[in-house]
Amino acid sequence: MAWLILAGAIIAEVVATTALKLSEGFTHKGWALVVVAGYAAAFVLLAQALKMQMEMGTAYAVWAGAGTAAIAAIGVLFLGESLTLAKVAGIVLIIGGVLVLNLAGGAH
Repeated sequence: MAWLILAGAIIAEVVATTALKLSEGFTHKGWALVVVAGYAAAFVLLAQALKMQMEMGTAYAVWAGAGTAAIAAIGVLFLGESLTLAKVAGIVLIIGGVLVLNLAGGAH
């Protein structure tokens, strides 16, 4: 169950970060509200996952890594951002780090 809650935290954070770009510096009030609500939901859900005895390092690594990879993909696919070899390498390294943490026994 902790992993499902963490997945919800990741989705909320990705929605909030995407809305942050779309809010254009908080000048679009609707998107600004999505930013605030999304980040609030992300932190509440992350806290709930941690409360369920998920290790903090693993939870944060998965949350940050998955969120970073998702935001990079959204930027490339929908916001016209470039995809460079350096970006791909960075995402691969992030995912690799998360895998190492999980294989090292950091997940319950």
